Amino acid sequence: MDKDSLFKLSLKASNEWLNSNIDDASKSEIIELQKIKNKNKLIESFYKNLEFGTGGIRGLIGTGTNRINKFTLGLATQGLSNYLKKKINSNIKVAIAYDNRKFSKEFAFITADILSANDINVIIFKELRPTPLLSYTVRKLKCSSGIVITASHNPKEYNGYKVYWNDGGQIVKPHDEGIINEINILKEINKINFNKNKSKIQVIGNEIDELYFKDLKSLSLNDNSKSELKIVFSPIHGTGITMIPKALETFGFKNIIITKSQKNPDENFSTVISPNPEEYEALKEGIIELKKSKSDILLATDPDADRVGVAIRKKKEIVLINGNQLASLIIYYTLRKKKEKNNLYNNNYVAKTIVTTNLIDKICEDFNINCYSTLTGFKHIANLIKNKKNEKFIAGGEESYGYLVGDFVRDKDAIISTSILCEIANWAKMESKNLIDILNEIYIKYGIFKDKLYTIKLEGIKGRENIQKIMNEFRTNPPNLIFNMKTKKIIDYLNYNNKIKNEKADVIQILSDNDSSITVRPSGTEPKIKFYFSLNSKKLNHKKMEELIDKEIDIIKKKYV
Repeated sequence: MDKDSLFKLSLKASNEWLNSNIDDASKSEIIELQKIKNKNKLIESFYKNLEFGTGGIRGLIGTGTNRINKFTLGLATQGLSNYLKKKINSNIKVAIAYDNRKFSKEFAFITADILSANDINVIIFKELRPTPLLSYTVRKLKCSSGIVITASHNPKEYNGYKVYWNDGGQIVKPHDEGIINEINILKEINKINFNKNKSKIQVIGNEIDELYFKDLKSLSLNDNSKSELKIVFSPIHGTGITMIPKALETFGFKNIIITKSQKNPDENFSTVISPNPEEYEALKEGIIELKKSKSDILLATDPDADRVGVAIRKKKEIVLINGNQLASLIIYYTLRKKKEKNNLYNNNYVAKTIVTTNLIDKICEDFNINCYSTLTGFKHIANLIKNKKNEKFIAGGEESYGYLVGDFVRDKDAIISTSILCEIANWAKMESKNLIDILNEIYIKYGIFKDKLYTIKLEGIKGRENIQKIMNEFRTNPPNLIFNMKTKKIIDYLNYNNKIKNEKADVIQILSDNDSSITVRPSGTEPKIKFYFSLNSKKLNHKKMEELIDKEIDIIKKKYV
């Protein structure tokens, strides 16, 4: 569609909003957007409706159908209400949590109002809480659904809306499609019922926290009571501060330093460009504290505390550990400790996503435990746990720094992950080792696995088009060589459903003779296209493998950046 057509479409959509019952401030903003000088801004705000991605609805805060505001979230909530009433006969109950972002609390309580106006019982936290606690609450209080207002690790200009089903996992088929259909039927924001029913809303404090900590303690596989591990923790201005310090104490850790500059919740994330624990920049403040205090380990969580980044001090060197390595450490440690305690059974299994390192498959094979791969997004792992009734989930993770141990939560959980990773670091320290030493032992046993992510940011309508062009090119003209090896197999997950039954996704995976791979996919939550490189070898060293991956990245940079 050309720009003039998009402008006409956006103008029509914005006029529909002007003629609705929205507030005067929103109307003034739309009138300003409709001026010729703001043509591009109007298009970006109104040319389409926000869509459900791998993490629900996520977008820039502002006025418009393609923005996060009380009306777009109101439509989502009204659609969810209508869907729940069709699926559940009576006593519908929904739990709501929210993070520290701009308007998160306001959006959460507006969401509660709409649900209550639709005769739905609501349990909402009085104060900000981590996303995994919402998943836990849905299960513990037997809720029909759950909602978290968050945009996870996105920059401060974003917010979002995650929806959970009664198993505590994020919505998947058929519920996501059913809810979207209900939202599309509504179309007009005048159909949102904002008339709250106070008697349907229950505000809760820390009652659920205490139940969670009791279950958390059961995951510990080592005696940490005499630990000398020195820990630095940073919540990067987010919800982790509400639970993670106490979680670490529950696991027996006492030497905990909280990064002062990032301790307090801050909607502007004033010490970072983006609160993403995958990125060095977000860890800088914690690293300063790690060096200054001569601590052993730094752990930093994203705003909704479902993902964690880690750095360790190795003599005078600071080493960052990536998501694939952390997932491998968690799974190796959990399986090894359970086996030592004669608590590992044939029906136990591990789960990961298709873009997460195959080192985990090797580890599971060695322990004679099944390892299942799902599409990207932890909701697919949660759905796997729900459906595998005759098997027991032990641990799982994804390369994007999200992990889970145990199954009382059904989403990636940085409260659990932080506790377990400190336990692994403590176990290593008791043997005069660190996490890198344990990783090297794993590599000696299973081979070296080198994994790397390269991302291209492509914003707006043009960006969307370019992302699709890149995907189409990989579909029609995939490389014949990767890492100097012949391409053995191409998997297009839009047209391939043998490996992951009945699931399709816009993902291309190119495999070589030794099952090393390059995977390409658009992000489900950000305007980015992601390239995942996975190389394994028992012959090559770390440096040579790094060079081979960087060579592939250079090819992509020259072609698309």
